Amino acid sequence: MTIRQLRTLVAIADTKTFSAAANVIHVTHAAISQQMQALEAQLDIELFDRSTRTPELTPAAHLIVAKARTLVDAYDNLVPSALGDGGLSGIITLGTLRTTLTGLTPKAMSALKSKYPEIGLHIRPGLTGDLLTETERGKLDAAIVIKPNLMPIGLTFRELAQEPMQLIASIDETEVDPLVLLRLRPFIRYDRNTVSGTLIDNWLLSKRIQVAETMELDSPEAIASMVHANLGVSIVPDLAVKAFDAVPVKRIGLGPDAPVRTLGLVYRENQVKKRAIDELFVALAQVIETSPKD
Repeated sequence: MTIRQLRTLVAIADTKTFSAAANVIHVTHAAISQQMQALEAQLDIELFDRSTRTPELTPAAHLIVAKARTLVDAYDNLVPSALGDGGLSGIITLGTLRTTLTGLTPKAMSALKSKYPEIGLHIRPGLTGDLLTETERGKLDAAIVIKPNLMPIGLTFRELAQEPMQLIASIDETEVDPLVLLRLRPFIRYDRNTVSGTLIDNWLLSKRIQVAETMELDSPEAIASMVHANLGVSIVPDLAVKAFDAVPVKRIGLGPDAPVRTLGLVYRENQVKKRAIDELFVALAQVIETSPKD
């Protein structure tokens, strides 16, 4: 049994097919099959149910995959673990929400690199659901996400900030009542496939507000630009760290029962690069603490 075989097995579990796994680890379909046949022979266990059109993992294989992830992670982090630096001289692959890419993430990464120049950073943007899955599978070391209702088993979530939702309108808007604006003005919806979008939708339902939706966007910057052009109003999170060049819009609070999203850092409980992740959390928290609140 080799690390290469275990890495291949994990890739099959993640991608669901031999062909997709072959693309991920850059080998041929035939090589995948040979590796898995050899692994089954060595373990004397059937890893795949081949009675189906697409071979599926057996229950025993699922248990082995869980252990294989830990072994592959430990192998990939052997040097930093042996040296006791916890990944402070290695590469951190960080998933980030797009709402943090123009404020929190660059400021925190700059602070982290200034303190630990040997750390390498790979940044991948995405939605909370995708980032949680990538972190759970070990493709990301950590991710900045919105806390979901149900946290996947094996992941640790550390809160960074509470970001209440707020209404934004054109600078020229004279009305200041958010409920009136939502009922009378065109509404630019925050992507309902996101955690934030769901929070906003639930709040609108609780207030029995029917909006005149004109568009649905997944970029807060794009939404702000549309609002700035007086094309409607929207509800977006009040970011803990504002963008460097935020578009000027009027910001109006939604009141004491405004929906709030919880921003935090998530990583695997068995994370080998624990010290580096701790330092990453510190950098993020300090940027949030020192960021202007107005």
